[in-house]
Amino acid sequence: MQNALQPSRTQQAASFDTTRSARLGLRSSEAQLAVLRRAAEVAHKSLTDFILDSACMAAEQTLLDQRLFMVSGQNYQALLDLLDRPARSNAGLKKLFSQPAPWDKTAAVERPTAKAPAKKPAAPRTQPRANARA
Repeated sequence: MQNALQPSRTQQAASFDTTRSARLGLRSSEAQLAVLRRAAEVAHKSLTDFILDSACMAAEQTLLDQRLFMVSGQNYQALLDLLDRPARSNAGLKKLFSQPAPWDKTAAVERPTAKAPAKKPAAPRTQPRANARA
């Protein structure tokens, strides 16, 4: 995991190579262009810088998600032994996963519980006609 204070590889590469000689071309819809321009404006970046930074961050994350481990034979066996160990109980994780997720808390409060039956929808009110004849 990367320290938040350390620049990413993409940022490091960008800081070393400030000359842009390669050309990229892409097409977008007007709506996509409007969103990109607005986001670049909010980030105080040019459209090019915003698109390149965003694309490089996404590319870096995609590459990091490949999870390739390069180890020597002895370290490889130690890694396999660690992975083959049964999981240990973790009280903190049990507590964490026993609570509803923050985005589910509102829904959990609004959901009827098994103890309290849900209210039946009220019958529609009938209003007398304003021009009804007596």
